[in-house]
Amino acid sequence: MGRHLRVGEAIRHALVEIFREGHFRVPELRDVSITITEARTTPDLRHVTVFVMPLGGHGREGVVAALNREAPLLRGEVTRAVGLRYAPQLHFEADPTFDASDRITQLLSDPRVARDLDRPLPDTRKPRRRGPRRG
Repeated sequence: MGRHLRVGEAIRHALVEIFREGHFRVPELRDVSITITEARTTPDLRHVTVFVMPLGGHGREGVVAALNREAPLLRGEVTRAVGLRYAPQLHFEADPTFDASDRITQLLSDPRVARDLDRPLPDTRKPRRRGPRRG
């Protein structure tokens, strides 16, 4: 595992603890449960993209905007918690995997797709050759 992957995971864990404490200056973040799915660092560890999703996905644009306003304060807290030499710039984004997952679920519940999923798969194996063995 590369150093930037380890640091990204350490930053994610630090943010989870910071969010759990819930000491935000921005009122939009109070009493909001936020899931942090990934913290992706650049190889030089100067920038971190943090993928988040509020519980239930409601108001995600507002939560992401509020987190980006709160980023300078969080930057210092993360740097102290992880013990980094340089304070990375934090950039918050809504995690797109939740939308993709919802879309896949929606597609799989479509009756036309369900019909195709219930149909047995054709046997695509090549027939075995019968006859005497050659040696």
